Amino acid sequence: MAKNLVVVESPAKAKTIERYLGHDYQVLASYGHVRDLPAKKLGVDVKHDFAPEYIEVAKAELANKLKKAAKEADMVYLATDLDREGEAIAWHVKELLHLTDKKTKRVTFNQITKEAIAKAFSQPRQLDQHLIDAQTARRVLDRLVGYKLSPLLWKKIRRGLSAGRVQSVAVRLVVDREEEINKFNSDEYWFLEAALDKPGSPPTFRARLYAEKGKKLDQLAVKNEIQAKQIESAVKAGNWQVAAVNQKPGKRTPAAPFTTSTLQMEAARRLSYSAKRTMTIAQHLYEAGYITYMRTDSVSLASEAHAEATKVITAEYGKEYLPTAPRVYKTKTKGAQEAHEAVRPTHLDRMPGQISGLDAGEERLYELIWQRTIASQMAEAKLELTDVLVDVADYQFQVKGERIVFPGFLKLYVEGKDDEEENNSGAHGGHQATGDINQLPALAAGDKLTLAQLDVTQKFTQPPARYSEATLIKALEQHGIGRPSTYAPTLSTIQDRGYVRLEERRFHPEEIGVIVTGLLKENFPNIVDLGFTAGMEEELDDIADGKRAWVPTIAAFYTPFALQLKEKEESIQKTDYQEKTGEKCPKCNEGELIAKFGRFGKFLTCSRFPDCDYSRSYDQPLEEQGEPEDLGVCPDCGKPLVKRRSRYGEFTGCSGYPECKYIKQEEGKEKIVAGVVCPKDEGDIVEKRTRRGKIFWGCKNYPKCDFASWDDPTNMSKEQLVEAAAKQAEKLANKTAGKPTRRKSPRRTKRAA
Repeated sequence: MAKNLVVVESPAKAKTIERYLGHDYQVLASYGHVRDLPAKKLGVDVKHDFAPEYIEVAKAELANKLKKAAKEADMVYLATDLDREGEAIAWHVKELLHLTDKKTKRVTFNQITKEAIAKAFSQPRQLDQHLIDAQTARRVLDRLVGYKLSPLLWKKIRRGLSAGRVQSVAVRLVVDREEEINKFNSDEYWFLEAALDKPGSPPTFRARLYAEKGKKLDQLAVKNEIQAKQIESAVKAGNWQVAAVNQKPGKRTPAAPFTTSTLQMEAARRLSYSAKRTMTIAQHLYEAGYITYMRTDSVSLASEAHAEATKVITAEYGKEYLPTAPRVYKTKTKGAQEAHEAVRPTHLDRMPGQISGLDAGEERLYELIWQRTIASQMAEAKLELTDVLVDVADYQFQVKGERIVFPGFLKLYVEGKDDEEENNSGAHGGHQATGDINQLPALAAGDKLTLAQLDVTQKFTQPPARYSEATLIKALEQHGIGRPSTYAPTLSTIQDRGYVRLEERRFHPEEIGVIVTGLLKENFPNIVDLGFTAGMEEELDDIADGKRAWVPTIAAFYTPFALQLKEKEESIQKTDYQEKTGEKCPKCNEGELIAKFGRFGKFLTCSRFPDCDYSRSYDQPLEEQGEPEDLGVCPDCGKPLVKRRSRYGEFTGCSGYPECKYIKQEEGKEKIVAGVVCPKDEGDIVEKRTRRGKIFWGCKNYPKCDFASWDDPTNMSKEQLVEAAAKQAEKLANKTAGKPTRRKSPRRTKRAA
């Protein structure tokens, strides 16, 4: 019997750690939280210092196994993750197992390697009450906001809605951006670019209109076609001559190693991974011992990582690619938490492609982390920047370019950029898109040039771009909203709740999200105020640092919030957030038709409900009402099919809902993914949604072909698609082994709207 019990969160983590500890240690997994607040009630005693009413959520069999092992062990080591949530899980395990301080030790490590595990177990400590209090305060605060505000939304707007301290702010950012776009007034401007030749010295190069009579022009200087044509006539008749050539050295320095947020952003840009997928893969890599802990605000690297990076860079690229001294980065994130290491490979000499057993998604993310870490320790790139001004008539055209003199870190890694249009910039005097001096002929002041072509283009200023996953995470981080562990679940939650949708990788607010945000902004401005929410995060940080007590902090928030809630429950009228049509009810001829939100989206109903029960589809005019269209019968139960609406649009379903949940898959409703074919039968791949609105991809030839995948196939090779299909088949085989054949895959087509 092992003398020591070690408790971690996951079986994968337990399996890896157990390899490094001797026979005197038994390693068991808690499978996450073992205690939590109850799901169906507030679970916080607001009258007695906000005491949380925790209940056991671990399965009885697991709890008994842990208790038995703890009773038989001489010492129990709590080795859960090293952040606040991990500290809280460790404390809950201690409480569940009724452990004394004397029999309990806390160990933390930011990587699961033999050296890190040995060091952690040689330096155990007691549980950190400040970290536990900070996590308790966060849990209580979020529960108070969610459980107190959500019922109000149910009463005033629609059942099933929810509010959250972080999620509501995230929705507000999306809604506010949409309002900016809707209010944006586009301005016309004209863009002039010349293709120029130096006689006898190719190649042709392009220059943009820059100045008039020595005065630099702004983006909107050429406002209309008349002005553009005047300039066109003048420069076509003029003589083109180089006015000045300026060259100067430049440099570019590498980005810092990954934090949680920058990893999520870069994986979204470079790999098209959702934040949730990125964190799931990173969790697997961490638990297998391949990367350091993936929830961190820190950009620092351990001394051993610097030493390993130096060896790898020297061996792979040469000493000239090393900086004069190891690069040290400082964390700039507002309210950054515990000083952990950045996300990096545990062994930098373990090159991408050298780890067996990784799937394609894990391999790609590991490679990204490895490249970013190594590049962060490489020499800067040396550039030669060139600025050429060309005179013609009363105008000047400009071309800017750069030549890489020494690539430095660029030889390995170039940081991704958000795929937003660079709106309202660069029309006059801006850098051309990655110009290269090698593509310019030898130029000197006074050189004569000839015009090969002049492009005169009408343009319009563009509104700000909608948020992508990367830019929304960036905005949350910049405003100090949430923490590394909250970004991925927050982005998933606001989509699952139906407040926003991700369309072509951009967030669009749903109508219900706009309405809920409007109610909160008007009646509970603090809840969705960026500054207030960021201030609460700072107070939680103070609790973790021992600078503030958690109960008074929660009381300072809750006391005015409770009074405000009571007042608004009376003052907010349900009709305030209902759309009035001005149309008389055709059934009772007394009430007015108003729009409401139901399970399947908006519908019209009589304002005198329940006295009058008239209702109809929101999009169907009164004159179109009449005999229902014959849509056939349900193949599952034989009842008539009817048209319904959900937040994902109109669909045909069984009239026997909810007893029968059949939904007809209509031809032409599926979005075909361009350039991707099914690895099984080479049919089209289409984008689908589950009943809950989650996106998945599958073969259009279903049911003849059953290929389906949760992963976006846009950037997957055919080999990766084949691998995904094989894994799906294996998973289905394991699920159905020994059972009647029943298809359980992402493609629940009958339920997909």
